[in-house]
Amino acid sequence: MEGKTRNASTLLLSFACVFLSLSTTTTLSTSLQFQTLTLNPLPNKPTISWADTEPGTQTFTDRTTSEPSSSATTFLSVQLHHIDALSSDKSSQDLFNSRLARDAARVKSLISLAATVGGRNLTRARGPGFSSSVISGLAQGSGEYFTRLGVGTPARYVYMVLDTGSDIVWIQCAPCKKCYSQTDPVFDPTKSRSFANIPCGSPLCRSLDFPGCSTKKQICLYQVSYGDGSFTVGEFSTETLTFRGTRVGRVVLGCGHDNEGLFVGAAGLLGLGRGRLSFPSQIGRRFSSKFSYCLVDRSASSRPSSIVFGDSAISRTARFTPLLSNPKLDTFYYVELLGISVGGTRVSGISASLFKLDSTGNGGVIIDSGTSVTRLTRAAYVALRDAFRVGASNLKRAPEFSLFDTCFDLSGKTEVKVPTVVLHFRGADVSLPASNYLIPVDNSGSFCFAFAGTASGLSIIGNIQQQGFRVVYDVATSRVGFAPRGCA
Repeated sequence: MEGKTRNASTLLLSFACVFLSLSTTTTLSTSLQFQTLTLNPLPNKPTISWADTEPGTQTFTDRTTSEPSSSATTFLSVQLHHIDALSSDKSSQDLFNSRLARDAARVKSLISLAATVGGRNLTRARGPGFSSSVISGLAQGSGEYFTRLGVGTPARYVYMVLDTGSDIVWIQCAPCKKCYSQTDPVFDPTKSRSFANIPCGSPLCRSLDFPGCSTKKQICLYQVSYGDGSFTVGEFSTETLTFRGTRVGRVVLGCGHDNEGLFVGAAGLLGLGRGRLSFPSQIGRRFSSKFSYCLVDRSASSRPSSIVFGDSAISRTARFTPLLSNPKLDTFYYVELLGISVGGTRVSGISASLFKLDSTGNGGVIIDSGTSVTRLTRAAYVALRDAFRVGASNLKRAPEFSLFDTCFDLSGKTEVKVPTVVLHFRGADVSLPASNYLIPVDNSGSFCFAFAGTASGLSIIGNIQQQGFRVVYDVATSRVGFAPRGCA
């Protein structure tokens, strides 16, 4: 009798444990925070329309320094478009697959660069006339967004890629020994009144880590190599650039006569990195060392993105996080990521220690306009992915797609509820719209969680997660801000 009583008590206790477990699971499920994702298919190739004439041109020049003068009201503003608009006619699926392929190559090269001692990977120059080895430059590719700028005097308008992971400004120049195909005619420096070569012994030439010199012409030479094998080699020069009617004089740029690789129709690259030769660094005194951009999804062809330089770049609604400095590499914009929430709850497996930038320059988190999909160090990604899978357990799973291991079959639906995702930076919580982390990958209703893991210690916040925010780079006070709904 006593044994039967003990068995009955054990059975009741088991039922109680099961009930408690079910209650806890139900409570967790119902307490999650969700938001609505409106389901849109993969976008077709975006369209662009630009006029090459700019009314009311102004030139900002300091008579004593031959540089544009600084002014509290001075600012530059241009439109940005996704690089797919310069691609040949491709299907939406082909465009998306190409984007992922570019992204994988870029991330591999970013990680490689960050892992190189001092951020430098020295190579022997390809072109003739270099008297020494030159720095290979940044090895990550050419970015995902571009604008149209005037180059020279009179201004010739060309497409230029903008990239926060690069420093050197460069453009293809005639005569071309080897040039890739671009949309506009190749820039001819002999037809510009403002073009000037930089002498070998000048401070500007010495500002290159390893300057080259043409012994015949005694002019400075540069080289930038990219991780996919692309490169640009030519003369280091100064030239005038025109932004929507505002001329900026004496911009230091590379005039490339040997340019090989896949740059998708653009004439060159405007480096927006943090290094001393980037465009923001060059114009810092004139435009307050501040710039911001807002990237719209490439499907929104009627709403171009924009980039602004100067005091007008600062958004009143932005939440700021401090910039960190990497002692080994000054190009990237490092920030401190403390954690991530899913469904309103901090993911327990993600801590600030996973994203720490150490004293040797390893690890850390960077903001990058040229990477599409956010990469997190593997342990952080697995914890985030698993938490999202639990929160999205009501959605039908689909097979993996490319680098994405968490996908859903949402065919036949117009909208779904998905758990919220918040990035917690020091001093700034960034709540992502659902379309910034669950994206279409085909035309059959497959959507994937737009994060990925990496075996590297370097984490990268990509442009899919940045879409719709005005991202503010206030280099003057060493901070980065995020303003939601900042594209209006």
